[in-house]
Amino acid sequence: MAKLNKLQTATLPDAVLDRRQAVPALIENPGDFLMVAGLAGTAWELSALTQESPSLFGLGGAMGAAPMMGLGLALAQPKRRVLVATGDGELLMNVGALATIALQNPPNLTIICVDNGHYGETGNQDSHTGLGVRLDVIAAGSGFPIVHVINTEADMAEGRRLLREGNGLAFILLRVKEGPATHTGKKNLVPHIERDRFRKHLLG
Repeated sequence: MAKLNKLQTATLPDAVLDRRQAVPALIENPGDFLMVAGLAGTAWELSALTQESPSLFGLGGAMGAAPMMGLGLALAQPKRRVLVATGDGELLMNVGALATIALQNPPNLTIICVDNGHYGETGNQDSHTGLGVRLDVIAAGSGFPIVHVINTEADMAEGRRLLREGNGLAFILLRVKEGPATHTGKKNLVPHIERDRFRKHLLG
């Protein structure tokens, strides 16, 4: 088997989007969703975007858990649109979740993977996607009926449409340049506080 190397990313253009602008531009009105945000950058981004809304469960740990938490939420709340936002590093930790989610096929669930090709929280090493792994291809191969890749601003409108008008399980790969996520200024996301606030909101 040939060794994986950066030449295998030749079919993808270089990432040009800044995550600090691209994530809010894609999600727009976060109040439209119940949300789970994966550990690290995406949790901070969505906390900032929503002004720490109780409709967001932001993970401060449990790397790899966000997609499966989103699946459970989508199955339990079939009348609500559920959005999972996670990073490439977190999704790679539990990439098998994509197969389980596709088999369950909840039509009210969308997964956004903010892919910067790096493990930003542990020293900015290249992640597997930075070395050529294609999470969009894995999602399609797992059985996701809708897969959309956002490389440039021109791809953004279809992503926004899928979030609100798409009638099926969707995977959106948002490719962004290496760089910091928007941060709320808080030092950490306390798991039990995030859990209790989200649960109270969910139960009304």
